[in-house]
Amino acid sequence: MPVNLKGRSFITLKHFTPQEIRYLLDLSHDLKAKKRAGIKGRALEGKNICLIFEKTSTRTRTAFEVAAFDEGGNVTFLTNSQMGKKESVEDTAKVLGRYYDGIEFRGFLQETVDALACSAGVPVWNGLTDLYHPTQILADFLTIEEHIDKPLNKVKFVYAGDARNNMGNSLMIGAAKMGMHFVALAPKSLWPEEALVEEMREIARETGAVIELSDHTDAVKGADVIYTDVWVSMGEEHLFEERIRLLKDYQVNMDLVKKTENPDMIFMHCLPAFHDLNTAVGLEIKEKFGLDAMEVTDEVFRSRHSVVFDEAENRMHTIKAVMVATIGQ
Repeated sequence: MPVNLKGRSFITLKHFTPQEIRYLLDLSHDLKAKKRAGIKGRALEGKNICLIFEKTSTRTRTAFEVAAFDEGGNVTFLTNSQMGKKESVEDTAKVLGRYYDGIEFRGFLQETVDALACSAGVPVWNGLTDLYHPTQILADFLTIEEHIDKPLNKVKFVYAGDARNNMGNSLMIGAAKMGMHFVALAPKSLWPEEALVEEMREIARETGAVIELSDHTDAVKGADVIYTDVWVSMGEEHLFEERIRLLKDYQVNMDLVKKTENPDMIFMHCLPAFHDLNTAVGLEIKEKFGLDAMEVTDEVFRSRHSVVFDEAENRMHTIKAVMVATIGQ
């Protein structure tokens, strides 16, 4: 049966079947190849797109803008609206839905993007909330397919760090949908919510996925991918000391890489990464806690295993696929 995503919002991968995710990945491969070949797209010609940002951004904003421009779309970057201040999310959504063909939201509460999608009358795309980050997962899976010579349902994927943040949640959902062996490697206090784990294990019974939780680093043996994210998410900066204490043994360093016993494993990170002292935050962490790096060492980040910049580029191609699939001509 053909896949048709026209008019659909993209809020969480929970709402998409494995076949629909496969369609988006295949479309991403195709759109990337066309861009590399210099073939100009017109799928978003005449389409107007609104980008709403509560949180700071490098990749999400630029990926949406370049992806839209590549396909002939027009973009408004909106950071100073009345939404949530003088006007409700519902009323804002109803206004913007009359102006725009699609709306992206990057912010804190999942309830905000859910409310936008409920009231806008046009597709709404989740550029990140505290709970989910679905566009990143598409980019991650596209990158895995480019670097690992096996289908996704044969890949062992280890996420090391804070496994109950938006990346831990979303990667587990994506892995369950696509039949992967997913390992959340974290202290038990930072494992994903039990209800979400059980929901994903139910999906895994249909897809053949394995959902594993472990607090022991030996769980990386045989991994094709080790993935990590910042130990402290936006809005949690007061938790640095606690997270360092909990996660220092889960840092992705060469000792952890060697434990995979897989010379072809790849390292992934959604970025930004605290792998050196070339940022204000990195210097602050060094001064307060004496660390030269946090979730990943500079040695691993710059090694032959690292595909983080391919992954970052793929944000654009997969976001383009989402927009083309949901509002394209």
